[in-house]
Amino acid sequence: MVKKSNRRLNVYANLSHARRTKKDRLARRKAEYLATLPKHPIKRTLYRLHPKRVAKYWFSRQGAFMALKIAGVSALLVVILAGGLFAYFRKDIDQIRPSELAKRVQTTVTRYYDRNDNLLWEDKGDGNYKLVVKGSEISKTMKQATIAIEDKEFYSHKGISPTGLIRAAINNTQGDSGTQGGSTLTQQLVKQVFFADEASNRGLSGIPRKIKEVILAIEVERMYNKEQILDLYLNESPYGGRRNGVESAAQTYFGTTAKELTLAQSALLAAIPNQPGLLDPYNSDGHEALINRQHRVLDNMVDQRYITKAQADEAKKVAILDTIKPESDQYKNIKAPHFVQMVRSELEQKLGKATVGRGGLIVKTTLDVRIQDKLQAEMDDMFSSYFPKYAGFSNGAGTVEDVKTGQIVAMIGSRDFNYPGFGQDNAAAAFIQPGSSVKPLVYAQLFENKGATAQNFGSGSVLSDSPINIAGYKPQNADGKYKGNITLRSALALSRNIPAIKAMQVSGVDPTLKIIRAMGNKYYCTQGAEKEAGLSSAIGGCGTRMIDHTNAIASLARGGVYMPTSTVLKVSNSSGEVLEEYKSESKKIIDPQSAYVVTDILGDSNARRGLFGRTITPTLDAAKIKFALKTGTSDKNRQPKDIWTVGYTPSLSGSVWLGNPDTTPLVNGNSSIPARVLDPVMAFATQLYEKEGKAKPGDWFTAPKGIQTIGKEVYPSWYNKKSQAGVKLVFDKISKKKASDCTPDAAKIELVVTKSIDPTTKNTIYLAPDGYDASKTDDFHKCGDVAPDISGICINGNDISIMVTKGTNPLQTLDVSVNGANVASINVTDSGTYTTNYNFAGSATVVATLTDAGYYTDSATQAYSGSGNCATGTSARANSSPPAEQRRIWRSFRYAN
Repeated sequence: MVKKSNRRLNVYANLSHARRTKKDRLARRKAEYLATLPKHPIKRTLYRLHPKRVAKYWFSRQGAFMALKIAGVSALLVVILAGGLFAYFRKDIDQIRPSELAKRVQTTVTRYYDRNDNLLWEDKGDGNYKLVVKGSEISKTMKQATIAIEDKEFYSHKGISPTGLIRAAINNTQGDSGTQGGSTLTQQLVKQVFFADEASNRGLSGIPRKIKEVILAIEVERMYNKEQILDLYLNESPYGGRRNGVESAAQTYFGTTAKELTLAQSALLAAIPNQPGLLDPYNSDGHEALINRQHRVLDNMVDQRYITKAQADEAKKVAILDTIKPESDQYKNIKAPHFVQMVRSELEQKLGKATVGRGGLIVKTTLDVRIQDKLQAEMDDMFSSYFPKYAGFSNGAGTVEDVKTGQIVAMIGSRDFNYPGFGQDNAAAAFIQPGSSVKPLVYAQLFENKGATAQNFGSGSVLSDSPINIAGYKPQNADGKYKGNITLRSALALSRNIPAIKAMQVSGVDPTLKIIRAMGNKYYCTQGAEKEAGLSSAIGGCGTRMIDHTNAIASLARGGVYMPTSTVLKVSNSSGEVLEEYKSESKKIIDPQSAYVVTDILGDSNARRGLFGRTITPTLDAAKIKFALKTGTSDKNRQPKDIWTVGYTPSLSGSVWLGNPDTTPLVNGNSSIPARVLDPVMAFATQLYEKEGKAKPGDWFTAPKGIQTIGKEVYPSWYNKKSQAGVKLVFDKISKKKASDCTPDAAKIELVVTKSIDPTTKNTIYLAPDGYDASKTDDFHKCGDVAPDISGICINGNDISIMVTKGTNPLQTLDVSVNGANVASINVTDSGTYTTNYNFAGSATVVATLTDAGYYTDSATQAYSGSGNCATGTSARANSSPPAEQRRIWRSFRYAN
């Protein structure tokens, strides 16, 4: 053990001695070398940097060892630096999440469909857009062409190309226009998806982005296979102008799909992403460069054995630029353009402009393109007719709404979306005065009046249609006339202005406007000076939007229940996530009885016939579809400027407006003209609903519980019958006015009339049946009128001759009776002798009664004794003659045989 320990100590001592000896030797050598150098520091430095001495050092053994040390340290520093950079940028990469690359490569085109999945429009936005398709829907030649020109080593590298990176690094440090990416397809995909906003940063400032690209490219290659990466690249790459993705390019330039691209077409498209601005096929300045690059693509495909040289030469011969489709605007082939643009605007408000702007949405709207096409066709027919010139209008709009859902099924905002000047303006969403078409909502509020102390109303209630002056406001009816006391049924059906204004007076301006807005006209009388419209709002003095007005009318059809207007059934993004979906909402605004009374009036075609003298819904009538209808006319300086027809069935409501976009007055304000559009549209839509089970043939509204029917009129359950008592009045049959002291008894008739109090003037008003007017007195008869006269009666055998004389009025009838039985009724026209025949069987009494057009009468009596001679007779006038003429005259006549 001692010997082994001594031996080990000797080895350590020898090694230590050798190291000291070597160190001493090197120290002596260095001292000897320094002794040869100049003493001055600067001279010594210059001496050592002499080229020969430097070269001698580096080629010496000592220099070689030093070089190895420096290289090792440098390599270590590079590794540390690279790791540090990777770790530094990795925190940003984690936020980017390359695993979601496929989710980011999505279609940016938003598609709008009708409720039956018919395409209405592809919204490609105002910026770049792309249509994403599956890899199986992209032609093989397109994939090969892209690889041949962009990344021939695509299938062999792992996401990056070292040679490309070195070339890019050298080039980019120059910081000039010659910078280049040197990127693989994978790197380009990463840049387009994740760093599109930073892609313009070149030179040294682009190095951080390039490092991130490299890291992400490696990650993407690890997560996706080559075919997936290639498909994503082709769906993301720019192909000139606003078009991203090969499908977008194929459809736009060649009118085909990516799957059907030919070799020549594929080569042209593959050439574009390198410089999409210059090589845009619609950029004529870049055509030469585009064709040169296309040929280069084909040559590369030959070199890489994708195609033969013969195939390449054949493709080069194709005049490919001549096959490019003309560039079209974004609204080409759009259906229901005003509606779709309105939906887009609504989605921007609900989902945000950023979400809608990114696109890729699938929007299923409420529109039914079948009803839409019918509405457009009828509007086209209207503007092809003589009516625009006859009435003086240049524009029109229409809306149809599903009553049960509040969903718009058809809408046009102008006569033609492409019409110069105002075609693209949406009149259906503009503020236009509705005229008398707002009156149903005014009366709906009036019928809401309840309570023991409140005056109640129904369709038979009476208001006076007479001149009024309300603090200087002197409204008139459209015809400038007045109809006196009138039922609310007639007032609404005949669209009288004065009763509607009085109805608002009774209910109050603010409560009535509140109901009008709550029913759907949410902006009525809320714009500018219209806030102070006051009672003029009862006859349409404020503006409203057609889409709102149609919905408010539909609220009547829903029995006083409001449902928000809806235009969208469902919105989903490109990932299938549902962003918006229709939900039924409703709110009761008025009692269903009040709504029903209004509907009963609007559905009374006989009541409104007095306004137009004929039916204005012949198509609906022929289809036996009952329709609640109201027309309206707004004016400007007492000149008509807007004409409306609105109406509804239990399933659909609709509105049509005709007018001028600059509010120029019309030549003719006949508000039945819009019905020529609405009538066939509503008939078509209702029949379509019947076929689909959404409506029943002959369907109409059922009276709600509590509705009272008094005579032919309907009243809500809270109507107080005592508020309108029945009293008896005597009228003149001829003038149909109250009888006077001068009215003869024969002209008088006693009728039961309705007595009530005018809620605004507090005057007693009477409503008489059959056109009788209790507000006026007989002005036909005068107390000085002369009655007709029977001068005498002569009986000769079986002949009865009567002499008559005309008074003030023309004669009418001469009635002859024998012994109380009428034997003749003779039409008489003027003074003279009139004869009739009667077979006498013995003595008899003959009575003659003469009546004129004023119901004045005179009677005469003649006794017949049965002898052959002419008997003398005595004539007695009745007490029906005017007071000045009342007298008794007896005349005798004798005739010879």
